[in-house]
Amino acid sequence: MEFIWFIIIGAVSGFIAGKIMRGMGFGLLVNIIIGIIGGVLGGWVFSLFGFHSSSIIGSIITSVVGAVLFLWIINLFRGKKKE
Repeated sequence: MEFIWFIIIGAVSGFIAGKIMRGMGFGLLVNIIIGIIGGVLGGWVFSLFGFHSSSIIGSIITSVVGAVLFLWIINLFRGKKKE
């Protein structure tokens, strides 16, 4: 049952992070992957500051912050597109 929550939270947080960073989502599978990576990254960053989430809402917030951070890092390395 916990695995299903990871997928649901990953999809929701990946979608929200996509809306924040690009104005649209990335598609279900990519949203799930971005959300799960964001959950791991956000959990690590929040633990450095001594914060821990124990609710679903806290997990979504942690995952969204981590996913936005992850997308921001990707955009840094990607650079600007030349037109």
